[in-house]
Amino acid sequence: MKILTIEKIHEADAYTIANEPIASVDLMERAATTCYHWLRKRVDSQRRVLVFCGLGNNGGDGLVIARLMALNNFNVEIYIIRYAEKCSDDFQVNYDRLKNVGHVILKDLRDGDVLPPILPDDVVIDAIFGSGLGKPVRDFPARVIRHINESKALVVAIDIPSGLFSDEHTDVKAGAVIQADFTLSFQLPKLAFMFSENDSFVGNWKLFDIGLQKEFIDRVEAKNFLLTRKMAGSLLKPRTKFAHKGQFGHALLIAGSYGKMGASVLASKACLRSGVGLVHAHTPAKGYQVIQTLVPEAMVTIDPDEDCFSQLPDLAPFTAIGIGPGIGFHEKTKKALKLLIQNSVVPLLFDADALTILGENKTWIPFVPKNSVFTPHLKEFERLAGKAKDDFHRNQLQRQFCIKYGVYMVLKGAQTCICGPDGICWFNTTGNPGMATGGSGDVLTGLILGLLAQKYHPRDACLIGVYLHGLAGDLAAKEQGVESMIAGDIIKELGKAFRKI
Repeated sequence: MKILTIEKIHEADAYTIANEPIASVDLMERAATTCYHWLRKRVDSQRRVLVFCGLGNNGGDGLVIARLMALNNFNVEIYIIRYAEKCSDDFQVNYDRLKNVGHVILKDLRDGDVLPPILPDDVVIDAIFGSGLGKPVRDFPARVIRHINESKALVVAIDIPSGLFSDEHTDVKAGAVIQADFTLSFQLPKLAFMFSENDSFVGNWKLFDIGLQKEFIDRVEAKNFLLTRKMAGSLLKPRTKFAHKGQFGHALLIAGSYGKMGASVLASKACLRSGVGLVHAHTPAKGYQVIQTLVPEAMVTIDPDEDCFSQLPDLAPFTAIGIGPGIGFHEKTKKALKLLIQNSVVPLLFDADALTILGENKTWIPFVPKNSVFTPHLKEFERLAGKAKDDFHRNQLQRQFCIKYGVYMVLKGAQTCICGPDGICWFNTTGNPGMATGGSGDVLTGLILGLLAQKYHPRDACLIGVYLHGLAGDLAAKEQGVESMIAGDIIKELGKAFRKI
């Protein structure tokens, strides 16, 4: 699913109005009605609903919702924030329609007016500004927003929380922003929804199809996408009746060191669950019995060093190579990693300690094979690409890194972002806070490595791996709860996750 800029979304609206054809006020009615149906199922009709409307089309959406709720016996109060003299045409149409509905409190609020009290049991609908905002919210509208935020009511934002920018960082010190519990948005998600810095404003966001013309959406170019189950499932390769393990690749995993063999175990198990034909674990001598005992399906080569990775095995048999989980930072390990970069003829996957070593030795990165995969968490990312001012800036740094070095990067987080050499980003839709536990990243490494070994394109291996990893985590959370999940629970659910997509 595409994530378009606000400019392109407005073009999609205009194209739909011209080519469906449909009047703009009727498209507004259709969009707002989807929000009304969602609210009707979740809000007790005895609760007071306060709708705060601006003077543009977002305010018009709010007026439609208020009218539909009032006509269906909800206790509705509407407050028009008169921050200007003019209003949009569609706002005025719906304002006039609402005046003909009985049993509705409809009031104008102007600068200096006493703001209505908001009780903890109330439901507040934010329809003040929406996505067309061009500058921070200050003065009288900011006072209204702060008044809403200070209440303990349930807050539902329409399209986007008022005061939040869709396509760029929002400086919360410069202007007020609604803190919504839910955001009900239309047709396509906003880029702002993808970043943790906006979580306290967006809350749980829902997306409603309002029938914008598919023809326009299909042909418009996008740099951002939402990774969905349909997309992940479409990338899976079918297996034939006479398939054998030799057709599904041979993965080399260089992982583990003295005291960190658990990372190798988790990554090896996840790699085996990816569908790969063979998994080969390279381990220091002290890790040999650990791997052979806990992962009997894996083959093992033993490093000459007792405690750490110090020497490359023969790389010829392998269709993909992953390195990093638990390897540590011994000088021997750093030198061996450099040799791997120099000698590999297949794309590499770098994770964990390998990323930290690369962050300390950035001059090595240009020699990394093209289409290799990096899977950093935020701190590892900073070591590689630099410290970001905010989430939007970090996303720019991620794109620049991938384009510059011709690689793929999986930046792990609540909505993991996958970026490739073309600068296109995919934001994941699966996963939960229970996955914030030691070893979860090792599982992802093994899963993506196994897909790479099966000769999935690196982009597809990342997309499938990230989606499945999050989906398995969601299945594990249902069984264990987010507090009690461990990384091994994710591995146990990978089979179910595969079946689901």
